[in-house]
Amino acid sequence: MQDNSRVILRLFLLFLLCVPFAVAQSVEDLYAEAKAAQARNDLNSAIAKYQQILRVAPRLAPAYNNLGMLYFRQREFGKAAEILEQGLKVDPSMQSASALLGLALYESGDYVKARPRLEAAVRANPNDNNARLFLVKDLTQLGDADAAANELQQLAKRQPDNQEVWYMLSKVYMKLSENAMAKINAIDPNSVLALQLSGEMMEAMNNYEGAVVQLKKAVDMAPQKPGSHYKLGEAYWGLSQWDSAATEYQSELAVDSGNCRAHWRLGSVLNQKGGDPQQALHELDQSLTLCPNLAEAHADRARSLVTLGRNADAVPDLQAAIKADPVEPRNHFLLAKAYRAIGRANDAQTEMQTFAKLEEAARAATAERAQEVIKNKETAH
Repeated sequence: MQDNSRVILRLFLLFLLCVPFAVAQSVEDLYAEAKAAQARNDLNSAIAKYQQILRVAPRLAPAYNNLGMLYFRQREFGKAAEILEQGLKVDPSMQSASALLGLALYESGDYVKARPRLEAAVRANPNDNNARLFLVKDLTQLGDADAAANELQQLAKRQPDNQEVWYMLSKVYMKLSENAMAKINAIDPNSVLALQLSGEMMEAMNNYEGAVVQLKKAVDMAPQKPGSHYKLGEAYWGLSQWDSAATEYQSELAVDSGNCRAHWRLGSVLNQKGGDPQQALHELDQSLTLCPNLAEAHADRARSLVTLGRNADAVPDLQAAIKADPVEPRNHFLLAKAYRAIGRANDAQTEMQTFAKLEEAARAATAERAQEVIKNKETAH
């Protein structure tokens, strides 16, 4: 989208061959003066020179491009769009002018007209990340979240460390989620899926009581539907209602015995309640047989083994859990306990030191968040 001096000079040479010498000399002088004004950042003078050039040589297409760029830099987007459209009538092949026109139209709020220009710019130069980013913004304004997501996914591949791209992608995914939810409710707001979705949203917002109400309705409507009891069990888990949670996980396994997460949660509930560690171990073994990489199940299995006094057997599970989540303090504490029980005092000390550091960091983060909440409340008042 920058001034291509070689192209302009080439066009000037052609221009010199087609017009009287005096006219050609006048255009050449004006172009030099315009470039000098740009160099000293005197945009108003540069604009005036390009306007003079176009009065003398209205078929000199690059002059429209340069003038449009200057208007754009001054944030006079309407003027930029107008002059760029004139230039493209003279030379429709000017890709830089077409792309710049798309940006100017977007900045002017004319999102419908901006879209085809920006799409053409991206097709002409797929590596133009700036044009693609503006296309995403334009598509978002037009409500085409699907197309915006597709463009952002390509940008994210090329710019994996661009936080703005990931931010925009997350917002687009939220919009797509809203659209999908609206469609589900439009089809049947009282269906099992609509109730489950409503319950899961409430659960995500830590409204477990509301989640239980919605998910219970879904279970009552379709008690044999795989996943329904498990989701209700998760809501009870959030309320620490262990007996109700265990009942739902057991009901889920009666419907779908291959649900490894239900086996895991059931074993974990038994650990939480101080139930039979052997029964908890059985459920956790089932879980890991079905899903060997379920890190949470490894951690809970280790707790059962430690309770049963099988400390050496607990070590590999704890190591697997720590590898998956190295900043979870409890696993380091439990591993230190297991090491100490089997006589590995140095390893136990190392794990306790790690536990102490992680626990202190967690407390500090909690205290900082609490201070921020208090400060925000005071500021609000």
